[in-house]
Amino acid sequence: MKHPATCILVGAPVQEGAGRLGCDMGPSAFRTAGLAQALEGLGFRVEDWGNLVPHIATDCVHPNSAIKNLSAIAAWTVAIEDAAFRASAHGMPIFMGGDHAVSAGSITGISRRAAEEGKPLFVLWLDSHPDFHTLETTTSGHLHGVPMAYAMGRPGFTPYFPQVTYPVDPNHVCMMGIRSVDPAERTALRETGMTIHDMRAIDEHGVAALLDQFLRRVADAGGRLHVSLDVDFLDPNIAPGVGTTVPGGATFREAHLIMEILCDSGLVGSLDLVELNPFLDERGRTALLLVDLVASLMGRRVLDRPTQSFQTAPSSIV
Repeated sequence: MKHPATCILVGAPVQEGAGRLGCDMGPSAFRTAGLAQALEGLGFRVEDWGNLVPHIATDCVHPNSAIKNLSAIAAWTVAIEDAAFRASAHGMPIFMGGDHAVSAGSITGISRRAAEEGKPLFVLWLDSHPDFHTLETTTSGHLHGVPMAYAMGRPGFTPYFPQVTYPVDPNHVCMMGIRSVDPAERTALRETGMTIHDMRAIDEHGVAALLDQFLRRVADAGGRLHVSLDVDFLDPNIAPGVGTTVPGGATFREAHLIMEILCDSGLVGSLDLVELNPFLDERGRTALLLVDLVASLMGRRVLDRPTQSFQTAPSSIV
């Protein structure tokens, strides 16, 4: 699919899923960093739907006493899922988080839209963590660590979370940049058919070859692609504004290359920008970087380049 002419900005100021406060300021930081203006400068019509508010929360208690803010995250999931489904009918939703619990709602809402369109949903997960805990396995209790498990329909989330009507097929998920995995997640991941590229794989093969393999599968299936970008996918030296820093992340050049390859594919239909914590940032440095990455995803180029499939050799520039 080609990028739609309209980008829909959806603020999701969720911070209850993280271990420290501040992610609720993320949507304001993206607006201040000029996300809408960058998209408009690339020729897109931009609709800012403002910030969502959570659904009315109902008290719920889980046997795992470590879990924090279960009722709040369940309420946010309902609101974000509904917004994702509605926004995806009108353009390309860009969810401005908020911690990664946002994706529990965004992915399930987009999955419902894909099912209505008769398309399989694929997810590119750019993160240092797989976020593949269930409510039973999380030991930290922070629910930004469960959205992929929930969206894929792993057991144990009902009746606490909304029932996932269209779970994501594990074979349609590609995780890149993974470098922090808990033992329970490692065991569960081995049982899935997910494609997982840790930082060693990126070091050995490069992002282009790995990403191209996945995008070919999306294109061959005629799928809808959702991209979920966590700030901690990036190395903290270039993106310090996150509460879950893990050394050894993607470089500036690797991140921009990924975005440009995604742009060339014409497959991306929705996007999460999550875990930005402006309280931990340096003069807006991380927010500005993410806006630049979105611009690369949506078509900003230093030079016009021929389509890769028709390029036989690099041209010389004198």
